[in-house]
Amino acid sequence: MKQIIIWTSALLLGAILGYLGIDWLNTLFDFIASAYTRLFQFVAVPTIALAVITTLSSLGNKKDTGRIFLHTITYTLLTTIAAATVGLALYAIIAPENLPAEMVQQGSVDVPENLGELSYYDHILSVIPNNIVQPFSNGNVLSILIVAAAVGIALAFIPKSENINAVIKVIFGLQELLFTLIKALIWALPLGIVAFAAQLAAQVEAGVIVGSLGKYVAVILGGNAIQFFIVLPLFLIIRGLNPLKVLRAMSPAVLMALFTKSSAATLPVTMRSAEDNLKVRPEIARFVLPICTTINMNGCAAFIIVTSLFVMQNGGVAIDWQTMLLWLVIAVISAIGNAGVPMGCYFLTLSLMAGINAPVSIMGIILPIFTIIDMIETAENVWSDSCVCAIVNKRVGGTSL
Repeated sequence: MKQIIIWTSALLLGAILGYLGIDWLNTLFDFIASAYTRLFQFVAVPTIALAVITTLSSLGNKKDTGRIFLHTITYTLLTTIAAATVGLALYAIIAPENLPAEMVQQGSVDVPENLGELSYYDHILSVIPNNIVQPFSNGNVLSILIVAAAVGIALAFIPKSENINAVIKVIFGLQELLFTLIKALIWALPLGIVAFAAQLAAQVEAGVIVGSLGKYVAVILGGNAIQFFIVLPLFLIIRGLNPLKVLRAMSPAVLMALFTKSSAATLPVTMRSAEDNLKVRPEIARFVLPICTTINMNGCAAFIIVTSLFVMQNGGVAIDWQTMLLWLVIAVISAIGNAGVPMGCYFLTLSLMAGINAPVSIMGIILPIFTIIDMIETAENVWSDSCVCAIVNKRVGGTSL
């Protein structure tokens, strides 16, 4: 409770200071916010790798491993499908109209250069590492997960020897050191929250984040709200968990995700909140959450299906139920393969639209308001990760709030 009060106070203080519009203060807050984001990104990469390696090396030959993995994948798919379905239903109900032709033409200047030429095959190939250093140097979350899983499984099943035991001890030692660094970052996080809140308030006050695309934005934000406050809590209630208690325990991670706009960068806070506040077994939290951070993208699934239908509709494609159901499947699969990094959903959707020759200029119109969308979606993604982790912990006989 004390931490929530401190974080909320920091949020309000930052919003007030940012809204004052003091140039030197805004510059300082921009620096602090960027520094915090970089630090959490720095610890996120080894957190994913070490968490998966240590968990698999310990549980690889135990029966719980398969159950944990199966439940994780099952609830990831269920929550992602639910998010995409909610977005699809709202799109059908609200039925956004086409944009004016002149607005579509103007949007083309805002589309990031060269990104429209990327195909989804390029995205898939980028996940497959061709050397051990590349995934870590590029911060490619999916690639890191693949490498870590391979190493963890190998350590679990390789015949134990003095050398292998030494390697395992070193890895566990590195993880303990890493979690000590993470605790220090979380202790100092109120200063970062002040900076994040001030940064956002300054942008709003300056008029950078204003305007909307009306019904399209209503579908996106409405879908996220329904998923966050209704659908995910229902998953928890069905499994005998109290949504309010789970949200309170995981609120530091959800709040962190809102400002960093990166599930991967938020992972250290998510894991500490799950273990310390939600009382999830460490071997479950350190296995489930890195996987969820990589593949459990509820907000991204909703964004992909709604945005893809909106762009195609403006390009003259007839949006019937067959098309909607097809893109529901595409959105779920694409979201699972998306990296938990800022604007990952935007670039992925852009590449999908470019691949079918849809009018990607509309993505340029969406770009100015995507900052707000990305914040809300990332918070929803981390909340979904938290829910899946709590459910898995309950299902395999652990305890949680």
